[in-house]
Amino acid sequence: MPLAIGVDIGGTKVLAGVVDERGLVLETTRRLTPSHDVAETELVIADAVAELSGRHEISAVGIGAAGWIANDRATVLFSPHLAWRDEPLRDALATAIGVPVVVENDANAAAWAEYRFGAARDCAVAVMVTLGTGIGGGLVVSGILYRGAYGVGCEYGHMTVVPDGRRCACGNRGCWEMYASGTALARDARELAAVSSVSARRLMQLAGGDPANLSGPLVTEAAREGDPAAVEIYTEMGRWLGRGLANLAAVIDPTVFVIGGGVSEAGDLLLQPARQSFGESLTGRGFRPAAEVRLAHLGPQAGLVGAADLARRRG
Repeated sequence: MPLAIGVDIGGTKVLAGVVDERGLVLETTRRLTPSHDVAETELVIADAVAELSGRHEISAVGIGAAGWIANDRATVLFSPHLAWRDEPLRDALATAIGVPVVVENDANAAAWAEYRFGAARDCAVAVMVTLGTGIGGGLVVSGILYRGAYGVGCEYGHMTVVPDGRRCACGNRGCWEMYASGTALARDARELAAVSSVSARRLMQLAGGDPANLSGPLVTEAAREGDPAAVEIYTEMGRWLGRGLANLAAVIDPTVFVIGGGVSEAGDLLLQPARQSFGESLTGRGFRPAAEVRLAHLGPQAGLVGAADLARRRG
């Protein structure tokens, strides 16, 4: 089968890759996301695709976009972390790219990739939870990618876990992603630095002494070193992750939860407290089968792999 390009567009980066029919990534290129400029974002996408298609024969391009995608697979209705509002993304890119373009939610694309090639392969009901700037979600049931009646299903990150809690970029309060995401990691680190410079000493060293530089990756680095403050931040985040998974299990009853996205690179620092919290919060615990909680196999490339496979299949 011919090659396809997948493009994963997040709040901070555009990652594009050439993908074959086995889900193998042959080459990638990366750009920063000009998240507050619609036209510039589209130029960056077209430029990344042009770079790769100049070296490979491409049949289709799949765009995994961080936002709510209409069922026409062409329009971004809304993106909490990007400037898209009712944006006809497929049509805006079609002329510049020159091959068929399919637009898909980035977490849906990642879920499809893990179902086809990764941690959820052959699982009857697979839930994907991606932890990045926010929380994305996807659901595959018996080989069908579930999108909802209007294309905006499985936005797990925006279910309310704390009534009247922290303000979210979506406009509501208390959304799950405000407590279990890269944004939450960075915020919690900055709050700790503000109240206890002693506890946050290693974090502040990594941030060059400026709390504004504290980010999710820096918290991950410190936690991997064994820094107690960073480990505590990750443990608390894992507990929030597990509680949210238990809420999803009560509704969906999946075979497996696959945890991906940049924050998941912390591995057991995150998954161990998440699994414990999930087990403690699960409705009917002890009297029902419980879904496995697995780390994604495809890592940061899952979104582009799934987008490319969906574009190749046009489905």
